[in-house]
Amino acid sequence: MKTSKLSLLICIYSFSILCGQTSIDEFLNLSKQLVRRSLEDRKGYYWLKELCEIGPRLVASSNSYNAIEWARKKMIESGFDSVWLQPVRVPVWIKGDREECQIIKSKEYSGKKLNITALGGSIGTGDNGVSGRVVVVHDFMELYTKRDKVKGNFVFFNRSLDFGEVETFSAYGKAVDQRIYGAIEAAKYGAVGVIVRSITTKHDNTPHTGILRYNDSIPRIPAVVIGNLDADFLVNAIKVEPNLELYIKLSCKSLDDTISYNVIGEIRGCELPNEVVLVGGHIDSWDKGCGAHDNGTGVIHSMEALDLIKRLNFNPKRTIRCVLFMGEEFNSIGGIEYNNYAQSTEQIHIAAIESDRGGFTPRGFSVEADSNIILDLQKFLPYLSLAKIDWIRKGGSGADISRLKNVKAKIGFVPDNQRYMDVHHSDNDIFEEVHPRELQLGSAAIAILALLISQFGL
Repeated sequence: MKTSKLSLLICIYSFSILCGQTSIDEFLNLSKQLVRRSLEDRKGYYWLKELCEIGPRLVASSNSYNAIEWARKKMIESGFDSVWLQPVRVPVWIKGDREECQIIKSKEYSGKKLNITALGGSIGTGDNGVSGRVVVVHDFMELYTKRDKVKGNFVFFNRSLDFGEVETFSAYGKAVDQRIYGAIEAAKYGAVGVIVRSITTKHDNTPHTGILRYNDSIPRIPAVVIGNLDADFLVNAIKVEPNLELYIKLSCKSLDDTISYNVIGEIRGCELPNEVVLVGGHIDSWDKGCGAHDNGTGVIHSMEALDLIKRLNFNPKRTIRCVLFMGEEFNSIGGIEYNNYAQSTEQIHIAAIESDRGGFTPRGFSVEADSNIILDLQKFLPYLSLAKIDWIRKGGSGADISRLKNVKAKIGFVPDNQRYMDVHHSDNDIFEEVHPRELQLGSAAIAILALLISQFGL
């Protein structure tokens, strides 16, 4: 029997999926089994609980190394054909135990403490802390217009995520520049520190952290993010007393780089083992909550996709490889290192699938590829719809797999995103925020797509 491309227009044909012959109806049944086993067993959900019990997985922390070893053992126990650790040189940033912010030199509000946390990579303040008045701005343009007021003071970037945006990732993208580059821009005009309003869809007082960047030619200044309720309070307090002052003390610091690891496991293809379908997510997290949705769920989706295949005794035509990237939160350094490895081998990566948008109900797959490949992928929708996938369309993929070169398709798993920014990079990101059925449907969707690409190629 000759293997052909799957087509929505042709209903009577058969193809090979297990290095044997399986009819289209039988493969539909296999897809249904993948979904059913995922939902019934809830193995990924129990794995996620174990991972979250390790705690937050900041790069180079003891928790991150414990998580690496946990994932390696799970892959071995699941019977993956190969499991190994890939060394990655990573930065060492230690937050320390001091994060203080309070209002000083105020008639009405003196002594009021505000809920802040350091931005990732921020310098500390020294033992004496820093103090100054607060210059409130909305964006970099307003900062420029107020530049003469900045020297010796804090700059407070008060722009919130746009609550009117339907797509929360789009809204986040339009607000995150102040968090990433705010310290650089404020330091140009002599600021002593930066405060950024939390970029979140949840109006609570929980700070949402994230990476910042410095420029070696511009002085480095400490930077913090503030909870939304305290941000509201601070804005109103400054209206009443424009000259009030803040005091901030941080004990964070950076040390010399060290070695961490990507965790890699695979099921070797039985016909074309040198052609690889990659599924992956990042295993590191910020030091807030336990990194459940960001990106514990992506870790579980990636591991369990292969585990489901093993559970049902599938034997894929091409190699399906799970990569748990280290250091995505610090500029995707694990993704860069894996690309270096991929470029050095004779293996061909035909597709890469990344899960890094949380463990909510599956909606679709967003694809970086030419239009013909996207049309081919759309022919898989009857099978993926069993796991609640509604669409496959052109769009961004993922931070780590975007580093890969010479891949025909880079594919991002897209669950419903309305609640993701409630928890993102914050103490809200805990195991209890993950629903088992939503998580398990994601594992099944990725397993089905990886198997289809493994069989038919692109």
